Amino acid sequence: MRDLCCARKSVDSEVFDNGPFRPSYALGSYADHGTSPYEISNTPIEVNESRKQRTMEIQNRARLESQNDHACLSPKSVGVPEEPLDARCKSPQLVEMHTFRDAVDVNYQRMAITGEELSGVPLEDLKDAASHLIEALRMRNQYMEKIGNQFPITTKRFLSGEYPANLPKFRRKNTEITANTSFNPPEPPKDHWGLNTPLPVFSKKYTLKRNNGVTEVCGDDGNLIPSLAEFYVSKDQFLADTERLTQMIVDGPLKSFCFRRLSYLQNKFQLHVLLNELRELHEQKAVSHRDFYNIRKVDTHIHAASSMNQKHLLRFIKKKIKTEANTVVLEKEVFKKMGIDAYDLSVDMLDVHADRNTFHRFDKFNTKYNPVGESTLREIFIKTDNYVGGKYFAEVLKEVLSDLEDSKYQHAEPRLSIYGRSKDEWDKLAKWALTHDVWSPNARWLIQIPRLYDIYKSKNMVKTFDELLDNVFTPLFEVTNDPSSHPELYRFLQQVSGIDSVDDESKHEYVHFDRSTPTPPGYKDAENPPYNYYLFYMYANLTALNAFRRERGMNTFSLRPHCGEAGHVNHLLTGYLLSESIAHGILLRKVPVLQYLFYLTQMGIAMSPLSNNSLFISYQRNPLPEYLQKGLNVSLSTDDPLQFHYTKEALMEEYSIAAQVWKLSSCDMCELARNSVMQSGFEDKVKIHWLGPNYREEGVVGNDIHRTNVPDIRVSFRHEAHVDELCNLFRVQHLPHQAE
Repeated sequence: MRDLCCARKSVDSEVFDNGPFRPSYALGSYADHGTSPYEISNTPIEVNESRKQRTMEIQNRARLESQNDHACLSPKSVGVPEEPLDARCKSPQLVEMHTFRDAVDVNYQRMAITGEELSGVPLEDLKDAASHLIEALRMRNQYMEKIGNQFPITTKRFLSGEYPANLPKFRRKNTEITANTSFNPPEPPKDHWGLNTPLPVFSKKYTLKRNNGVTEVCGDDGNLIPSLAEFYVSKDQFLADTERLTQMIVDGPLKSFCFRRLSYLQNKFQLHVLLNELRELHEQKAVSHRDFYNIRKVDTHIHAASSMNQKHLLRFIKKKIKTEANTVVLEKEVFKKMGIDAYDLSVDMLDVHADRNTFHRFDKFNTKYNPVGESTLREIFIKTDNYVGGKYFAEVLKEVLSDLEDSKYQHAEPRLSIYGRSKDEWDKLAKWALTHDVWSPNARWLIQIPRLYDIYKSKNMVKTFDELLDNVFTPLFEVTNDPSSHPELYRFLQQVSGIDSVDDESKHEYVHFDRSTPTPPGYKDAENPPYNYYLFYMYANLTALNAFRRERGMNTFSLRPHCGEAGHVNHLLTGYLLSESIAHGILLRKVPVLQYLFYLTQMGIAMSPLSNNSLFISYQRNPLPEYLQKGLNVSLSTDDPLQFHYTKEALMEEYSIAAQVWKLSSCDMCELARNSVMQSGFEDKVKIHWLGPNYREEGVVGNDIHRTNVPDIRVSFRHEAHVDELCNLFRVQHLPHQAE
């Protein structure tokens, strides 16, 4: 009888003795102490059976995962006929979503969705949605490859068929390289403009000519040089792609599918926070020295003309009235005409701050750039090209940059304007920057091009739209072809990271961009061209310019326009195809298909909630917290501290208000800061020190918590969720339709 009971014990307690759920009071401990074999178990039979069932499920799942991985990686799986290599590499349906783990397996509470259909829609709808979305992903990938802008490695690998057949598992962080990389970039050279370095000399100089709105680089025979021919884009192809995307974003089943997936991602994040918030906080606390205040943050969207706060500008103007009023006649006359002196001035009199009257009134907002309502004061103090050579603007801007350097961990990408009214604008801007030494290791410049053709046309400054494009882009091609033709511009461009397109997006567009729209040389209409017309020809010129500069070994430029702040949602569609990242993007909340594509491509969005609050959407309705929860690549920026902020550290003010209103955690704040560095145009050699030498890697391998203060748990969750969504699309790509 004792043997029988012991045998019974061994069967009943198998799950405790061998399974992962074995407790400290497992059966058998009594027998070891000579107690009666007839003791009743402390655990109910139902619990035993439930645990046994779960153990069997886990073991079966592990066996299936092993078989599936083997099926993906081995061309000769047992019982599976051999397939062509291309079919195997592009068959994500062989790996179930819940099997994916980051390359570095981080221990935290995960949520797995199991079952045959994981999307919540019928299989046929899933196949159609996947087909459309993969087509849209390929479109953006092609446009980004041409211009040389960023596209996420994960998505690119799926498109090339590398996932999940060659899923990289069991990798380790290269901590040795990380430990040997300093936290701060090396000190910049004293000759930061390279004035003592001779200009490069190229033996081969090409002929430049304009053709249909784009500058062409031609050889001696007058034809395009072969190495650059592939980088010239077709207007017809762009229009066909935009038409195709327009059909997608209004497709009912696709909108429903994308809305469901975005809602799922948001709820999945909320569950992740409930389960892992304390773990993330503990991981942050375990890192010595690093916290939110001493991680790198970049203001990815700020205009140089309004980069100071109103009190800073007031103090600066008062100082100049006292010290230099007699040296500059016009300045003295302006204040005499207004009947004021330095003592009278106040921030209320300055009247540069946005208020409730600027909401949906972009025209009133633009007048806030004029201190005391005088456009002359704007001309004197915040313009680069004026009768004092932009001296005052340079001085106040250097004070702003000095404040950034004092903070050490805050950086900015201020926008300077090129209008396209004349060809010498670039040379004047470069001369201003070098003459006044407007430079900082904490800043990189973006050039903004206002969409003001209609105003220039009405004043007879330009005859055609091509003349504006010629004034903007031809000097850039000339300095690339022969640096000695614009020596100051060559040096200045080394500190420029991208091109921006700015203006009021809410303006009505009277012209539609289609195949009948004239090319830029033939565009003589008094009406302003539409947003997508501007952006396409900027992209077309930049694509050719970047290819030319890469061939010459020079830095290239990204296209990072204002997009989706107001106006038509087609602006976002154009931005999705042509831009590396965008500023604002608040209209994405109305277009679930584009929002989901922005997520899948991890396209950068620089958002400015305080700016939007004064102009287009109240702070409580701003979609930034929703975007962040869903996993979109969003960052915080200030836009115009002169109009919207009160403190000296405008970027920190933006973060602090967001944290209070939306109850962001320390992990959320650090994630936003990391995103801002990733989106920024600072060089790779600088980002390596700020984010770690592996920052380009996907998932946990690319994260260094000692620099970013973002827990590996959060990074792992984001990466695994992203791969799961891509698997969900690509796993049905080659499944036959029922009709087949």
